[in-house]
Amino acid sequence: SMNHTTAVEFVLLGLTNSRHLEILVFMFLVIAYFLILLGNVTVISITLVNHFLQTPMYYFLRNFAFLEITFTSTFIPSTLYSLLTERKMISLPGCFLQMLLFFYLGTCTFFHVATMSFDRYVAICHPLHYTTIMNNRFCLHLVLACWAVSFLLMFPPTIMIVQLPFCGPNVMNHFYCDTSMLLQLSCTDTGFIEGLMLIILIIIIPGTLIVTAVSYGCIGITILHIPSSTGRKKAFSTCSAHLMVVMIFYSTSIYRYIRPAQRGGQHSDKVLSFFFSVVTQMLNPYIYSLRNNQVKQALKESMLKAFSSS
Repeated sequence: SMNHTTAVEFVLLGLTNSRHLEILVFMFLVIAYFLILLGNVTVISITLVNHFLQTPMYYFLRNFAFLEITFTSTFIPSTLYSLLTERKMISLPGCFLQMLLFFYLGTCTFFHVATMSFDRYVAICHPLHYTTIMNNRFCLHLVLACWAVSFLLMFPPTIMIVQLPFCGPNVMNHFYCDTSMLLQLSCTDTGFIEGLMLIILIIIIPGTLIVTAVSYGCIGITILHIPSSTGRKKAFSTCSAHLMVVMIFYSTSIYRYIRPAQRGGQHSDKVLSFFFSVVTQMLNPYIYSLRNNQVKQALKESMLKAFSSS
């Protein structure tokens, strides 16, 4: 119970112990966070104001963009603050809140990626039935299901972790409050929670990966039957970019979480976490949305209107 908790804060060691490398990491994170915000705010804005982009695909991309902003905002600002001030402490409630939001929003990301791949599957493999299947009500239900299922999966183990006693040590070899690190720091048996977390993560990560892989597999088969070589090349170009981000996201996530936790935390764990939580999030708006010709045309029109009105 919380009455037995003696630790009142945790020490986050961060990504590196070198002050020179910390400066480089700080600069990269500032640029990455700026690009994440710029890209995703642009996607949200342009898909809201342009009536040509009021389709299911852009509805999912708009929700995905909002999710990416909130997900990265759970840890990047605090990481930047600790790098700038060299203060590596985080309070116990702050750590629990960060852990809950990070893994809840991260789980939502997996479900949203699977949902968007399903949307592309219906659009490319069943174009005549697309508007019937992906109607407004069904799209809303899919998005709400992503948020609701993520909450139902992550809330029970989070409540269990919050109630664990932490008697010291309080040093965490990570740059955010990681679940596996917290379980290692507890001074009681956490075997049941670790088993429960593993089952949940297997449902989330390989489960959504199967949906994504099957969807893109069917898309690939359909593309191969396109008679025009130009059309095939264009479709493969778009899908290959999507698959590149998906492969980085899933491969790093699986290796990081679908395996026994390393005691004390490993440097490789932090690097993998950095890749799927920062690098892929930075690439997503530019790969999924801003390379799209319709989005680029809408951006061009909006910029022309802005300049002409001024």
